[in-house]
Formats: sequence, C-alpha cells, structure tokens
Amino acid sequence: MARGSLFRLPCTIGSTVIAFTTISGLTAGPVCALEYVDSSPTGAEFPQWDGGDTGLRFADVDADGHVDFVSIGDHGSPYINTTQHGIMVYFGDGQGSWSIHMEGNFGYGGIAVGDVDNDGLLDVGYGMHHDYSGTDFGDQLIEVALGDGTGTSWTPWDDGLATNGETYGMFATDFADIDADGDLDVASNSFGAGNGIHVYRNEGDGSWTQTWAMTGGNADARLCFGDVNGDGHPDIAATYQNGTVFLGDGEGGFAPADSGLPSPPILGHAGVALGDVDGDGAADLAFCRNGGVRVYGWWSDHWVSISTGLPASGSYDLAALADMNADGDLDVAALGDGLFSVWLGDGTGAWAPGGGFDSGSASGTAALEVGGDIDHNGLPDVVFVQNEGSWPTYQNHLHVIRETTVPTQRSVAMSFPRGQERFLVGSVQTLRWTAAQIGTQPASIDLDLSVDGPGGPWTPVAHDLADGGHHQWIVPAIATDQAHVRVTLRQAGQRVVDVGAAFHIRGQDPTAVARIPGGTESDVVRLRLLGNPVRDRARFRLDGTRPLDPRLTAYDIRGRPVWTVPLGPSPVTWNLTDHEGSPVPGGVYLMVLSAGDRKVARQRLIVLR
Repeated sequence: MARGSLFRLPCTIGSTVIAFTTISGLTAGPVCALEYVDSSPTGAEFPQWDGGDTGLRFADVDADGHVDFVSIGDHGSPYINTTQHGIMVYFGDGQGSWSIHMEGNFGYGGIAVGDVDNDGLLDVGYGMHHDYSGTDFGDQLIEVALGDGTGTSWTPWDDGLATNGETYGMFATDFADIDADGDLDVASNSFGAGNGIHVYRNEGDGSWTQTWAMTGGNADARLCFGDVNGDGHPDIAATYQNGTVFLGDGEGGFAPADSGLPSPPILGHAGVALGDVDGDGAADLAFCRNGGVRVYGWWSDHWVSISTGLPASGSYDLAALADMNADGDLDVAALGDGLFSVWLGDGTGAWAPGGGFDSGSASGTAALEVGGDIDHNGLPDVVFVQNEGSWPTYQNHLHVIRETTVPTQRSVAMSFPRGQERFLVGSVQTLRWTAAQIGTQPASIDLDLSVDGPGGPWTPVAHDLADGGHHQWIVPAIATDQAHVRVTLRQAGQRVVDVGAAFHIRGQDPTAVARIPGGTESDVVRLRLLGNPVRDRARFRLDGTRPLDPRLTAYDIRGRPVWTVPLGPSPVTWNLTDHEGSPVPGGVYLMVLSAGDRKVARQRLIVLR
C-alpha cells in the first residue's frame, strides 16, 4: 500500500516533480482553498502500466463505505509486458491507501459499474480489444460480469453481447436504463475505424439484445449516458466521427442530435462528459476541441455554447464535470500534457479559473475520472492515466490525487438528482451524495423519499448504507413534481441531514408496441395494460397484428419468471400470484410478450402492496 503526504509547491510523485496550485477566492460553499496530495498506489503488488487508452471508474465495489476504482487496463493487459489482467479493482481504505485484486485473462478497454441483475451487488460491463480468454469470462468484445459483493469474483452474464458486427476493439462502456423497465442496459463504442456504437438491452436473464447501432467512421475511447433533453430517456454522448450526441426514444433506439455543435474531427470530440451545469434538470455536454475546453447546453432542438471563460485552445485531452469546491454548482475540469485545470461554474454557464495541478510532462492522456471521495472529506478526488517519458522508455503511469482539506464539521449533501430531473416510474436511477466525516468511526447513510415537497412525509429508500457515495434505486409508481430525496449521515452519535432539490416523477405509456418478427412494416402488435399501477389484479390485451403462439410472462426484479399464460383473443387477468399460487410482493415486474422462442414486446407493471 502507499499513501502520500500533504504538499503544495513543489512535490514529487516518483521521480516526477509536480507543482500544485490551490483553488482560492471562492465566495460560496464550505471550501476556500483546495489542497492536493499524491495517493497513487505504489509497491510490487501493483502492476505497471504499458500504453494506449484505458478506462477508469470510481465506485464502492465491495460496499465497505470506502471508494474504490476499477479498470480492465491498457494495452499491457493481459500480461503484455506487465502483470495487468482482467478486471482490476483497486480497493480504497478511506484514507488514501490501496490494495488490488485482478481477475481474468483479458483486457485493454473501458469499463462501467452498476447492478445489472438487481441483487444489490455491483456488477461490471466492459468493452475490450484483447478478448484472448479461452473461457466465457473474457472471450467477447463486450461483456457483463456479475459481482458477488467482494470485488474479487465475477460471473459472466453476457449471452448475446458483441454478436452484431463488432469485429475489433470495443472500448468505452456505460450503463443506463434505456427503456425504463427496471434494469440497466449497456452501450459501448469502439476505438479506431468501423465498429462505432452498439447498444444492448438487458433481458433480465443474462441475455442481451441489440436495439441500436451506429457503425462506420472513426471513433475514440469515450462514451457516457445522460438525459440531455429532459424527457426522462437516457441519451448518449460519444467521441465519434459520425456524431457526438444521440437522443434516446425510450425503447432502445437513438437519433443523432448534433445541431449547433461544431463538426466532430476525425476521431470525434475528445473527452466527452455530461452533467447539469445550469440546474435545468437536463445534462449539458463538455468536451475538448483543438486542445481547448467547451461546454454546450441543449435548448429545445439545438445546442448553444455556454463556454464563457473557458480556453478555446491549449493542450487538453479529456474533460470532466464535477462540483470540485462543494458550492452546489458543477465545475469543469480537463487534463492534458500533465496539466489538470479547473474552471469554477456559477450555475449559469459562465466559468472562472479555479486552479489545478501540474503532474509533469506527459505525451498523452489515457484516462481521467473525477468525482470519487477517497478520504471522506466531502470533496471529489481524481484518478488518471497518462503517458510519460520518451521513446523507447515511455509508458503509461497511474496517478491518484486526492483533495486533503480537513473538514471542521460533519456534513452531507445530495449531488444527484441535482433538481428538475424527470425520472420515469419503474426506471433505474443512481442516487449520489457527498459526505464529510470526522474521524474514522463507522458511518452510515439513510436515504428517504418525499413526493409532497421538502417537508415530507418521508418514505424509506434505503437505510444503514455504507457511505460509498452512491445507491441504485428503482423509481416508485407515484407521479409528482415535488419529489425530494433526503440523505442522512450518522457517525459517532451525530446525525446531519440534507434535503435535495425537487425533481419530477412521471408515469409511462401503458402500451408496448412492437413489430411482428418476419412481418411487414404494418405488422405490429400492441401489448396493452388495462391499468397501471395495480393492487389486486392486472389485466392485459393484445391489439393489432396477432403473433403466432403468443405467451405473456411476468419477471420479477431479479429476472426470474413468476407467472406465465397463453394469450387468446380476449383480455387476460393476472391475480398477482406466482406459479405456486402465493401473492407476489409489491414492486416492478417486467411483462414480456413472446411468440415462439422470440421476445416480441415488453412493458413495466407496478404492483402496489
């Protein structure tokens, strides 16, 4: 394990001198200056890095309350001039020290973290180049693997992924619930030419179905989900020659939406990131262009630059959006040539220089992740990989830099939702918070929901969580414009509380429409729910073209079939019992219409108890 010591100017990481500047002169928020320390892992147990791009994600993988980060490595994985291999989890101890576990014989790519099977344990998805494994674990260009809560054991859950034209080097990967059916779906884009972007729907049973792809053209290794137009459906931002932003339709399809953006260069706009900088409930877009930093907001049907105060040129490669000074407004950060810079946002789209640090000379930036609070001081930290040195000895180096301001009092704040977001009933969302702890006593988090304003009444979402900064949640079946999440930090007998800003919960169309397999454009079937949500019984009807041998199956939140029935010409009633005749619990159920061995249409059913 390794742990750095506090420094300002200058300091040393290995043999590289790093100059850090403080961020000062702030007029809002609890922090007046930011100070950084090197907390990079060192020691024989940690692999060296090699070269090329990679991906990094902060997450509390083992749910111990301390932020970890994960990767599947760079071009040196698996075992190419390095000991990197498989899924690499760097476990944090909450104070800036690390241990590592690597599992699998594959690598070089991007990674996503989320709970894809809704068992409460974090899983991973990844796109890769070196799919060299001789087993199911690591033999596909896109994969998902289930975690067991330890971060050291993974089970492939990837049937159907990377089976629709992917031939080379898939990379950046992210999770989102693209169809609001209560489970996470996956998208991945390639690096280099040809493969483009591929989106797959989670079928809930370890199988995946491609819903959309954009192929051809060059791409680079960046992609993320976010709701840019505020309709409740996840959209995609990607570093891609043939488009940067693609709006989701809520059924797994996406459409280009670059109006107002500058044309992408040959590899796409560098280092794309999404986050709500102006508080309107929709995600804004940050990226690097010509070495400068740009931010754009979506206005009805086109993008508008909100980049006042940002450099139009420079040497920056990757961008990130995070509240660096805990004042409630998102800031933009960028890294390039070893220089990490921050520009402070004012919530309107204007930016002011906010300092940063210099990590020494670098010839390329392989990955940047900002936002995980490594040491529980309530402020985001930074992990990145950059290429250092000169030929023939140049190689990638991993750096972890944490902000070291010592809090004088405990505090907690919701960081997502930020306010005014539109969440669809039954969709998966990830609640995020930041918390400043005092001392090393155990801490826990309570999350509660109000649908009637900031004063409650409050319904538990999850209690006694470890303070890892995030919790995956399925939105309940209550339509409201006055939803609030309350977060409570408990430590050493003290309780501190924050009530987040108001957001919207919206219902969904009760009809699922699908084309009949092998049919014409006009051969469509509609699975209609006659009432949703329900308490005592649910009724269904088929409209439109009738498929051959239609069958309706109810799947619970973990993807297990609990009820099935053939569908005739008349409406069908489900009395909300399982195959054994026992009442099913309240929650979200996925109703799947099948024809033979084909899944034709899907719809969410909310059962209230």
